[in-house]
Formats: sequence, C-alpha cells, structure tokens
Amino acid sequence: MGLKRDESGRLHVESPLMGESLMRKRLLEEMETGPVFQPLPDLQVVKLGGQSVVDRGRAVVLPLLDELVAARQEHDLLVLTGGGTRSRHAYAIALDLGMPTGVLAKLGASISEQNALMIALLLAPHGGVKIGHEDLPKLPAYLRLGAIPVMHAMPPYGLWEEPPAVGRIPPHRTDVGTLLTAEVLGARRCILVKDERGLHADDPKRGPTAEFIPEIRVDDLVSRDLPDLPVERAMLVALARARSVREVLLVNGREPGALTAALGGENPGTRIYVGREA
Repeated sequence: MGLKRDESGRLHVESPLMGESLMRKRLLEEMETGPVFQPLPDLQVVKLGGQSVVDRGRAVVLPLLDELVAARQEHDLLVLTGGGTRSRHAYAIALDLGMPTGVLAKLGASISEQNALMIALLLAPHGGVKIGHEDLPKLPAYLRLGAIPVMHAMPPYGLWEEPPAVGRIPPHRTDVGTLLTAEVLGARRCILVKDERGLHADDPKRGPTAEFIPEIRVDDLVSRDLPDLPVERAMLVALARARSVREVLLVNGREPGALTAALGGENPGTRIYVGREA
C-alpha cells in the first residue's frame, strides 16, 4: 500500500478496499488471498467440559489435571472451561423471567469463568494462571515461562449474542469459544473433554446401542443432521469455515489416559475433521 494524492491535493492511503462498501460479493471472494498467519501452530487447546468434567468434582477433575501437568513437559497448553449445570440453572431462571438471548449468554460466561478460576487455582502449584480474553496476546510469554494458562471458553458475544434460529439458548457457547480461540491462535486442532467416548448417532445415555462414530468429516456430520450431538452445532459451522483448525477431538475425561493419548496425536474418541482425507 502507498499514498495517492487526489485532484484536491489530499493524500489517501491506497489499498484494495479504497471506496469499497465491503458488501460486494465479488470483492469478498477477491479478499481470500494467501495463507492465514498462525501465531501458535503447535498449541494444544483443551476444553474441560463444565457438566461433563468440572461438575463431577475431584474424582474426575484431579486425574485430568495430573495428565495436563505431565503433558506440559512436552506440549504448550491452553486450558478452557465450560459452564455446566450451573449455566443450565441460570438459563432456566432467565428464560422464566423472559430474558433475551444476550442476557443468557452473559450469564453463561460468568459461570464458565467461575470454573476457570477453580481450575487455575488447582493448577497453581504447577504454574496454573487464570487469564481473560484480553490476555491472549500475552499467551506466548506465559508459555515461555512454563505456565499453564486457563481461560473461560464462552466467546465474548455477551449481550450482543445473535438470536438463534430456534428458541433463546445462546448458539455460541463454550464449544464454539474453544474452536474460535484455537482458530485465532493458529492451532491446528482442539480437544473437547466430555463424559462419553465421543460421537454417537444418538445420545448414548438414552440409547446405549447407538452407533459409535470414530471419525467423520465435518460437512458429512452436518449433513446427517443427527437428533442429538455432544457438541454445539454452531461449532460445526465454524469448523467447516476454519482456516487453521483442521480437526476437533472428542475424548472421554473419565477414561484414564484418554486425554494424554489425544495430546500425543492419537484418537481415543472421535475425530471431526475438515477436508477430504481421514
């Protein structure tokens, strides 16, 4: 880009977007240029589910934290936390009071942050530090110091959460927040720690014989339009459009060693991937 003087003598910064409205379809297509910079391509982004992990207390949480502490010796980690049961209670009360979707999103974020505080404190003897969204640019420094940063996973839509197509539950919750965090940091994958082995054709808690799906392309998963999912549907839309993140792993946090295996590149649960090749 350079400077250009117009007929009146004023200087303007020349750019491909000069005089554009940012609405023209052709322009948007032309802006898909070159690879996206990946600040931390080797980062491992791990989300500990609220209801599936944190709400189950020490019996589930502490062994997982031991795995994370051990993995920190070999991997750069960013740990995120979901909201869980308390989020659902807050949503129920807010819905009963007629609150709009943006208020529900704000409530969900505060509860996810409570879980981040507890996880960070439990990890404190091993370098655990609670960070906020505004601290992400400092992440490389935290990692260089050997810290284990912990952040709440609710994306910062808050009061500006867009209305969902159906109902009033915020569509962009902590799975979406985890995926978007990994994407902006240039990570190639993220790991969602749940309380089931991975993806089934239906909720295995209601139908124990439901087909288990070890890996599937994200577009195919969206096309199947399954009646229930262990991940947010909006996360699948974001993954299909991602430029850096190529896969999301679902692992069972109650299975000892599953998280460690996932951090090591294995698939102990379900792999949802972008592209043609499994």
